[in-house]
Amino acid sequence: MSGITGSKINIRGSGKIAKLGTDGQVLTSAGAGLSAAFEDLAAGISWQAIETGSTMTAVAGEGYWVDTTSNACTITLPASASNGDTIIFADYARTWGTYEIIIDSNGLNYQSEDDTYTVEYSTDGQAVKIVYSDATNGWIPITDQNVTDVPLAGNDNGIFAYGWNGSSLSMSNIVSDAGVVATDVTGVGTSRESTGECEYGGDKGIMAYGTTGSVVNMSNLVSNAGVIGTDVTGVGTARRGSAGCSYGTDKGIFGYGLTGSAVNMSNLVSNAGVVGTDVTGVGTARYFVGGCEYGTDKGIFGYGDTGSISSLTNLVSNVGVVASDTAGVGTARNQIAACGYGSDKGIFGYGYAAAVSSLSNLVSNVGVVASDTAGVGTGRNSAAATQYGKDKGIFGYGGGAPTYVSMTNLVSNAGVVASDVTGVGTDRSGPGACSYN
Repeated sequence: MSGITGSKINIRGSGKIAKLGTDGQVLTSAGAGLSAAFEDLAAGISWQAIETGSTMTAVAGEGYWVDTTSNACTITLPASASNGDTIIFADYARTWGTYEIIIDSNGLNYQSEDDTYTVEYSTDGQAVKIVYSDATNGWIPITDQNVTDVPLAGNDNGIFAYGWNGSSLSMSNIVSDAGVVATDVTGVGTSRESTGECEYGGDKGIMAYGTTGSVVNMSNLVSNAGVIGTDVTGVGTARRGSAGCSYGTDKGIFGYGLTGSAVNMSNLVSNAGVVGTDVTGVGTARYFVGGCEYGTDKGIFGYGDTGSISSLTNLVSNVGVVASDTAGVGTARNQIAACGYGSDKGIFGYGYAAAVSSLSNLVSNVGVVASDTAGVGTGRNSAAATQYGKDKGIFGYGGGAPTYVSMTNLVSNAGVVASDVTGVGTDRSGPGACSYN
C-alpha cells in the first residue's frame, strides 16, 4: 500500500499500482495550516469525537479527527452514496506518517478505481476531503492538505542566574530569541549557587533551592518578561544540586539533591508557580543531576553523584510521576547541564567524570538517551542550560576555582552543539537557567 505523495495518490491492489492525480483529479497544497479553500469546503460538516480505534465506519456529512498515535486505522466508507456526499478525515496527532489510515471504499469506486484497490494516507498532519461523484469515478479526494509545519512549542527567551565565583552571586543574564547573552542584570533575591530550575505556566520559570554556604529551600519566580521575583518562602527539604524540568506542558518538577547526604525526593510546581511539599523519592538518591524535557509534555532526570558518579536516568510522566531507574547510557558524570531542543527532544552536556568533560548525550522524543557524542567546546563542570528561540538550546558558564568561565555553546534544533562563543557577563559556576516567553 502507499498513499498520497506530492500531487499523486498511489492506489495499490491485486499486485499493481495505479497512479492518479496528474490529470487534476486531486487538488493538493502544502503549507503551515489549512488553506482558506479547505476551510470553505469544510463548511456544513458535522465534526465527530476523536477516533482512536483501529477500525471505524464513516458517515456522509461528517468530519473525523483520526488519532493514530497507537495504531493504524482502517476506515470503511458508506456502502451506498449519492452525488455530493462529503466526508473529511484529519490527522489529529500528526501521526499518520507512523500509523496510516487505510480507506475501504466498501464496494464503491475510489477515484475511478474499484474496491480491489487499497488506499492509504500516510503523511503527518494530512487532512483529506472526499466527495462522491457517480458510479464511474466514485469517491474523489477534492482536497488533500499536507500541513508540513508544526507550530513550535517552547519559549523564545532564556535566563541564567545566580552562581559562584569565590562568593555567592544573584545577578542574571538574559538570552535573546537568537541565542545572544546579555550583560549582567542586578541580582534579585538571596545570592546562592547550585539551584534547580524549570519552566511553569507555559511561559514563565522558577529557580529554587541551592546553597548560600548552607542549603536553602527558597524559590524565585521568573516572569514572562524575564524579571526575577523576590524570595518566596521555601517549601520542601532544603538542598543543593537538584535539577528541574517541566511536564504536562505547563507544570514543573524539582528532583534529587544534596542535604548533607544524597536524596531522591521531588517537589511539583503548579501552573501558577507554587512549589509543592516533598514527594517520596523514586530511584537512586543522588545530586548534581541534570533535567530537561522531551516529547513536548514529559521530562527526564539524568546522571549525577550517588557517592560515585552515575549515568542513571529517571523519566517523568506527563502527570509528574517519576519512574524508577533506567540503566545509564554514556559516560557517567556529575555537575551536568541539560535542556530541550527541537521542540520535543533534549540534551545532556558537559559535567565532570575523571576530569571536566564536553561530551553530550541526546534524548529522543520518547525519552531514550543516546550514547556519547564527541565533545564540542571547552570541557567544564557546573554549567547551566536552557532553551531559546522555541526549538534551540544553550549551555553557559561553569568551571571551578580558579577557572570560572562565561563562555556559551549554542545547540541547534537538530541537537548539534556549536563551538565556544565568547562569554558575556560575570564568570561563574553553578548558575541556574530556564526559559520564558
